[in-house]
Amino acid sequence: MTEELQLTAAEWHRQQAVDLFNFTWTLIDKPNRTPDDDDLMIHSAHASRYHWSIAGDVVNYLRGDWQIAHVYTLLNLSERALHYAQLCLRQCEVNQIGDFDLAFAYEAIARALARQGDLVEAGKYYRLAEAAGDHIAETDDRELFLSDLLKPPWYGLK
Repeated sequence: MTEELQLTAAEWHRQQAVDLFNFTWTLIDKPNRTPDDDDLMIHSAHASRYHWSIAGDVVNYLRGDWQIAHVYTLLNLSERALHYAQLCLRQCEVNQIGDFDLAFAYEAIARALARQGDLVEAGKYYRLAEAAGDHIAETDDRELFLSDLLKPPWYGLK
């Protein structure tokens, strides 16, 4: 008789959240995405965030919102992108979460604003992202963030 792995509901939701988050990244990184891939990318990012709402904590929530903002920015749905980027930042502020997550929240807003064409406001948030990134405590996290911050697309901001 084989022993079956029994997951609690929370463990199952957590696994779904992780798997969907990672799957969304495969679509983000996929060259030559099709319109169907784009739709799937939106759905998987939202599904991941939903599962985090059941089995995660505020850091998982805001990272899910950051990923949704990133997806919408890539797809030129800047109004939706800005909405989720602002949710991400608001969760950082309300819960006094700084460091890595705060830097990425600023980055998400900067990219969404740049995508909208508001380069002045985007520049303000880009500078906030840089400053927050410089204060990330862990060297590896700081280097990852600063490297990501330099990567395109910046939609005319850089």
